[in-house]
Amino acid sequence: MPFSSSGPRAVRQTAGAFGAVALIALCAAPAVAADGPATGLALGTIAPFDKVKPGSELPLSPAFTNTGTAALDKVWLSYSATRGLSQTALPSNCASYTVGSAAEEPGHTQVVCEFDQPVQTGVVYAPERPLNLKALDRALYEHVQVAVDSSAPVPDDGATPVHGTAPALKLVERPDEKTPPAGAASSADVAVTAAGAADFQVGGAQLKGKAGDTVTLRVRFANAGPAWVLPQPGQRAAHVLITLPEGTSAVRTDTLCTNTGAESYACNTGAPWVNEHESRTYTFKVKLDKAVPGARGYVELGSEARPFDHVKKNDTARIALSVTGGTDTTGGGSTGDGGSKGGGTGSTTSTGGTGTGTTGGTTTTGGTTNTTSGTGTTGDLTTGGSGSTGGSLASTGAGSALPLAGAAGAAVIVGAGVVVAARRRGGRED
Repeated sequence: MPFSSSGPRAVRQTAGAFGAVALIALCAAPAVAADGPATGLALGTIAPFDKVKPGSELPLSPAFTNTGTAALDKVWLSYSATRGLSQTALPSNCASYTVGSAAEEPGHTQVVCEFDQPVQTGVVYAPERPLNLKALDRALYEHVQVAVDSSAPVPDDGATPVHGTAPALKLVERPDEKTPPAGAASSADVAVTAAGAADFQVGGAQLKGKAGDTVTLRVRFANAGPAWVLPQPGQRAAHVLITLPEGTSAVRTDTLCTNTGAESYACNTGAPWVNEHESRTYTFKVKLDKAVPGARGYVELGSEARPFDHVKKNDTARIALSVTGGTDTTGGGSTGDGGSKGGGTGSTTSTGGTGTGTTGGTTTTGGTTNTTSGTGTTGDLTTGGSGSTGGSLASTGAGSALPLAGAAGAAVIVGAGVVVAARRRGGRED
């Protein structure tokens, strides 16, 4: 998502919108208004950066031309970059601003450089040395917006400048560069794709109690990193599908979840993007209506493409059910490939009005799910075994609340949730 913004968060003199790319997205950088015809500044083409290795530097050397009819006494080059990128040595005639996330826009860094030297018409100029950016370990889908202006850009409200200490940067003529045509844009959006990875995970749970009890269900989603994930504009990085076991019904649902039919729910992650090492717990109050033989529910990642996620075995988890005072029920509690293969052993309960149920421990990949009588429990989120990245991610507290998804995101969630509803009605293979 290029940067979008209007109002106080917009960088007033820079055209383009850093807004909702989900990254490419920088959902976060300030948008800037395009130069008027009087300025006549045109920015040259800047090629995207692809397959960037975390830790490497990206040389940013924007060239521009004064296509107006008079020389300019001074110009400003500015750029905004998503949070997977950082600037290296900042020249003394540049200032950096760190802007926090807001609404549907993630945080970003904005750099403004002032060049107090004449800029003649029809001549191509560029900084004498690159404005280097560095790809951080969390880099994946990043975005940079570059702009040139004849007046000073106004940084986002509330941002505090940090002035550079490296030697000042000057503009030099680039006679070999092709002059942009009159009317060319004074800003450009540059995509940066890093060769990074992120591991999205879900954790299951176990519902245990007597028929008629109302218990708490907590299931979790996490990004084990190392990268954060910014989606394309209008999209979301992830959502989670939750299907309750047969014989249960939701009394109260999590505020981030929408019912998609029967006892199936689609849950968003708050913001469109997902930061590295971010986790979220979805909490439900569930009534154990009756014991149903073989009943179990599922927690699954949604249908969004995840080419960056190479660990598939933790994309699905089970919700096991153990109800006493009714019919025998068996439920698995393991997280296996697709939630249907491998993993640990299921749990069974004895029946009869006076019988007591016993529940075996359930096994996730690299961890265990503890159970508590009369309550629902949350399984650990782990990454273990061969092919895992980042080691294991232990279950922690719920992440901080983020804004609810917009209407576009909700539509995607509801559509995907229909599949979950069908699974609950039709059953699923082990």
